[in-house]
Amino acid sequence: MLPLVIPFPDIDPALFTIAVGGFEFSLRWYALSYIVGLVIAWRLVVHLMRRPRHWPGNKSPMTPEQPEELLTWMVLGVVLGGRAGYALFYDFPRFAEDPLQIVKIWEGGMSFHGGFLGVIVATILYTRRKRMPVLQVGDAVACAAPVGLLLGRLANFINGELYGRPTDVSWAMQFPLHDPATGGRDWTNLTEPRHPSQLYEAALEGAVLLAVMWWLAKRRDWLKHPGAMIGVFFIGYGLARFTVEFFREPDAHLAGMVRDLGLSMGQVLSLPMLAIGSMFIWFSFRRRIA
Repeated sequence: MLPLVIPFPDIDPALFTIAVGGFEFSLRWYALSYIVGLVIAWRLVVHLMRRPRHWPGNKSPMTPEQPEELLTWMVLGVVLGGRAGYALFYDFPRFAEDPLQIVKIWEGGMSFHGGFLGVIVATILYTRRKRMPVLQVGDAVACAAPVGLLLGRLANFINGELYGRPTDVSWAMQFPLHDPATGGRDWTNLTEPRHPSQLYEAALEGAVLLAVMWWLAKRRDWLKHPGAMIGVFFIGYGLARFTVEFFREPDAHLAGMVRDLGLSMGQVLSLPMLAIGSMFIWFSFRRRIA
């Protein structure tokens, strides 16, 4: 018998719903996390651009006004990349059978690794178009990225999705299952006690990684080494995700992969991030800064 099982909070996944005629519009916490995360990230990048002393040659790579333009490119990168990554990495057979499913974003299904690749592509395209130093702009974006991860994982928790494996720890939670009849939650049918792994991810990928990166950027002057903060983000996220995957429940259709390899899809995709991040840091500190 567990000494304590924390009840899952009954928070509606929709912040509010407006019905007009026969049409309903809902603002869901998950969508709000994307919006707020991107806005805060934008303001953090502006903050860095207004402090040229942190950058090589005491010169910021962008004006304080330009991050707003970059934000539009990043929104497209996150949405398109996240959806394409989910289709490719996590549920390819279903999307291959019905490719139109990829545009149904409102049904859920976003991949961090896909969204991350989308942001990289968007940043490269924007900086090439504006003739900016891509590594320095990338460092600024990397410093702000953990905010989106923190809010996104909290939204996953509110939605009662991506919960962890069964456990007997005293802070375990029982999550309500999905009711196919109503499309909502079935509070009479709960999971066995499980790890609230969404909160683990919010803490490690979000709060801890954000604190480490801003300490390195503001106190240790790592922004003066172009590419270093990109490397820190790759390594920090890779380590956090690889660790938390031991507590997350793997996707049902990928259980065979976990059984055969001993690794989840999230862990497999995190391994290259560790290697790439190490390379970024190594090259950034070997490079002579004018």
